[in-house]
Amino acid sequence: MNNIISTAETTSSGSVAQVADFWALLKPGVMYLVVFTGFSGLMIAPGTIHPFLGCVALLCIAIASGGAGAINMWYDRDIDAIMTRTKKRPIPAGRMAPDVALSFGVILSIFSVMLMGLAVNWTAAILLALANGFYVFVYTMFLKRRTPQNIVIGGAAGAFPPMVGWAAVTGTVSVESIVLFLIIFMWTPPHFWALALYKDGDYAAAKIPMLPVVAGRKNTKWQMLVYTVILLPLVLAPVYWGVAGMLYGGVALAASLYFLYLNICVLRSEEDKVAKKMFFFSIFYLFLLFAMLIIDRAPGIMSLIGGEA
Repeated sequence: MNNIISTAETTSSGSVAQVADFWALLKPGVMYLVVFTGFSGLMIAPGTIHPFLGCVALLCIAIASGGAGAINMWYDRDIDAIMTRTKKRPIPAGRMAPDVALSFGVILSIFSVMLMGLAVNWTAAILLALANGFYVFVYTMFLKRRTPQNIVIGGAAGAFPPMVGWAAVTGTVSVESIVLFLIIFMWTPPHFWALALYKDGDYAAAKIPMLPVVAGRKNTKWQMLVYTVILLPLVLAPVYWGVAGMLYGGVALAASLYFLYLNICVLRSEEDKVAKKMFFFSIFYLFLLFAMLIIDRAPGIMSLIGGEA
C-alpha cells in the first residue's frame, strides 16, 4: 500500500507534489472568472434558489472548472514544458506525476456533475458536463493543436457558466441565458488573441497554430476588431431582453467603446505593451459587465442612485 501511495505522489525526480501544486492544477485564475460569471447567471435569473443550493451550484462550477484545468495540464504537459509562461506548472516542472494530475481532474469532473444533478437539477448538470467535455475533448484534445480557430470554437466552453447558473435557478435554458453565453463567446477571441500577440514566440516554439503564428499579426488584429465590433450590440442585448436596465447599459456601452478603442490601438501599433494592455483590460471588462448585471438587478439599487423609488 505504501508503495502505491509513493508511486502516485512522487514524480520521476523523486519530489512529492504539494497542496500548492494541486491548487495550481485547477487554474485558479481562470476559475475565479468562471465562478463569477456563473454567480452572475444565478443572481439575475428569474425565480429563487435556496442560498445553500446556490452555494452548492457555485461549488460545482468551481470544481468542474478545476477538473477540466487539471486534465488540460495533463494533456498539454509536453507543450507546457516548452512555453515560458507554462513551464513552471507542476507537471513540466517535475513536481507531479502526470497520472496523478489526470486522476485528480477526472474525479473532480465527475464529482461536480453528479453533485450538481443530485443536489440542484439535471439541466444545470448537463450544461456543466457539456462545458467540461467541450473544453477537454473539443478544445484541448482536438482543436488546440490543429486549427488557428481553436480559441474561437473552443471558447464556447468558457461561455457556459452563466447558463449553468441560470439553469441552477430556473431548470431551463432561455434566450436570456443564451445572450449571456454569446457575450463571453464573442469576447473570448479578442481577449485570447491579445495574449497570443505578445506570446506568439511561445506558441510558435510549441508548434501551436495560434492565429498570429499562422495568419500573421496584422490579420489577427483585424479579426480581433471584427469580434469586438460584433460584441458591442451583444453586450447591450440584456437591456433589450429585460435582463438588465439602463445602469448596466450605460456602463456596458462606455466600457465596450473603450475596449474597441484599445483594439484600434492594437491594430495601429506594433508594440507588445499595447496588446498586453488590451489583454488585461479584457479581463476587467468581462468582470465589470457581469458585476453590473448583478448590481443593476440588486433590490433597491435604482433608488440608491436616484432612479426608481
